[in-house]
Amino acid sequence: MTGWFARIGWRHLVGVLAVLFSLFPIVFVVAAALNPLGTLSSTDAVPTAFTIDNFANLFARTAFGHWYANSILIAGVASVVAVFLSMLAAFAFSRMRFAGRRVGLLSLLLIQMFPQFLAVVAIYLMFARIGDYWPGLSFSSPWGLILLYLGGALGVNTWMMKGFLDTVPRELDESASVDGASHVQVFFQIVLPLVRPILAITALLVFIGTVNEFLLANVFLYEPNSKTLAVGLYGLIAEGVSRDQNFGMFCAGSLLTAVPTVVVFRFLQRFIVSGLTAGAVKG
Repeated sequence: MTGWFARIGWRHLVGVLAVLFSLFPIVFVVAAALNPLGTLSSTDAVPTAFTIDNFANLFARTAFGHWYANSILIAGVASVVAVFLSMLAAFAFSRMRFAGRRVGLLSLLLIQMFPQFLAVVAIYLMFARIGDYWPGLSFSSPWGLILLYLGGALGVNTWMMKGFLDTVPRELDESASVDGASHVQVFFQIVLPLVRPILAITALLVFIGTVNEFLLANVFLYEPNSKTLAVGLYGLIAEGVSRDQNFGMFCAGSLLTAVPTVVVFRFLQRFIVSGLTAGAVKG
């Protein structure tokens, strides 16, 4: 028995401890969401009673439905358009040779080193002026926030897609061109069907990042019905008193926030492994 534990058993013990450590935050949030008292000071790892009052109060006392719809709209549109723009840029960098190609690639990588929040003052002044001409793209507008997110759509996504495109044989493009296909036809009919894995994984990463984004959304959205889930849920626990009283509703909202991500992850699951690894393999 001692020899088995020294060789193999300690690994199982470490694995069990790691699983327990990972599951504790999830169990704590679920317990708080189902706790009838719904306060931080009364939250136990295993509550003595369970109720869904926190979920009911979340919809009754807040604009959670609007926050949910805004997050789905913003994350869905932003991820689809961002993937399309990144794919166009990656196709150009991978398949074409032009002046400034190397500089452009390095510039995209360098820009990602600086957080977008550094430009918050410029962004605020820019959209204050944009709102004078196009109110639909002003502050507290989901379309304005989508436009803001698309401004940073290129970058690491373009690099990841380019790495995947480099593994697709160039002879396919050349054969299609010989048969009279244009660059648009090659892109939509030849390349896109072959790179669906990287499209799926990039869309998933952008969707998760957009749903969880807080800093820019908090600056941009200030009307109650225009907030996203991250901004709205933060408002429930922003102050000391509300942090204790609304903790149960906050945990209930956190659980519901995970649903869209799980659904998207489940839908794209078959592409995830191949999408993450194929771009790093040349062949």
